Order: sequence, then structure tokens, then C-alpha cells
Amino acid sequence: MSSERIKELESQIAELENRWPAHSVPPTMVQQLEELEDELEKERQSK
Repeated sequence: MSSERIKELESQIAELENRWPAHSVPPTMVQQLEELEDELEKERQSK
């Protein structure tokens, strides 16, 4: 599961970054990115 989950998380992060506005980033987007990055880090450590 880890390898697939890592790819899924990386894809979600890339998609979020593609939608990232140049200015005035909504706090919900920042929070979502932080949560995805935290989860990705946990998955990588558990491998």
C-alpha cells in the first residue's frame, strides 16, 4: 500500500500546487498542502 499511497499523495500535492494562486493563497489550500505533505512524510518513513 505504501508505494501506491505515496504516488497518490504526490499526485494530489502536484495537482494542488498547479491550482495555487500567485497571490492571496486561501488558508484552506495552505492547510490542505500541509496535511498532504505530513501524510506523505509518514508514508515514506513507514517504508
